Amino acid sequence: MNNFPSCFSEHGVQIIDSSCSNASSTITSIIPKPSQNIVTCIYHCKLLNKSHLIIINWSKNLVGHCFTVEIEDPSHESLSKIHVKPSMFSKRKGSKSVTFNLITVDLNWDLTDAKFGSSPEPIAGFFVCLVFDGEMVLLIGDTTKEMAENNKCWLRLMKREHVFGSKVYVTKAQFEDHGRVHDLKIECDTIGVDDPWLMVRLDGKIVMQVKHLVWKFRGNSRILVDGLPVEVYWDVHNWLFGSTTGSAVFMFRTCSVVDRSNVAWAGLRSSSFCLMVYAWKNE
Repeated sequence: MNNFPSCFSEHGVQIIDSSCSNASSTITSIIPKPSQNIVTCIYHCKLLNKSHLIIINWSKNLVGHCFTVEIEDPSHESLSKIHVKPSMFSKRKGSKSVTFNLITVDLNWDLTDAKFGSSPEPIAGFFVCLVFDGEMVLLIGDTTKEMAENNKCWLRLMKREHVFGSKVYVTKAQFEDHGRVHDLKIECDTIGVDDPWLMVRLDGKIVMQVKHLVWKFRGNSRILVDGLPVEVYWDVHNWLFGSTTGSAVFMFRTCSVVDRSNVAWAGLRSSSFCLMVYAWKNE
């Protein structure tokens, strides 16, 4: 079994490397059950030659879609948070400015033609942009794709999503910047089944299957996506032995040519991206 990433504890996610004791690798989620689908995207950028994290949370409630943009320093101390509330989406386009540590950052967004699927994160027809001192420090979306490719000075680190279902859990997966967006489906039936199994499909094609899940409720495997090796880690202990409403946790991590087991802040590379999926069973 490949070594599990030994340091990935930011934002309520703790991944423990137990390879030294020859035990199964463990993914431990300490995030309480959310009341709605939530998508969190984490990026790395530089402000005044200092590293910062940009965290964008997308959510949806009865009023509509909303998002927040949070800026953190490398020690994960929150420096500023900008809320774009559903009531503001009547305009679906706007800007805000925020000042911290004598730095003023401008947030601009346009969701006028945004298209949404089952996720609260838009899939097309939008952009969100952060500007500091006249220079772009982050730009996401597809309406200004050419500008993003020509001016990219940020790094996409991680996407975390909470999904709900009973036997099937569906989301979108994009493992490379401006790469193909895939339909990712996790299938697992653990209720009233003598020998539970787990299956992962990508665009309808089976890319991973785990049988005898009671004995393999934690583990890892490697798949290929568009020729890119992707490590898949799973922990379905809560589904099998915990609360019926507990979440299973899945991590899909792209692999660099020279892989690193430590994916802490200092060890991240442009070739490494993580997709974390928390799969909650509907009550």
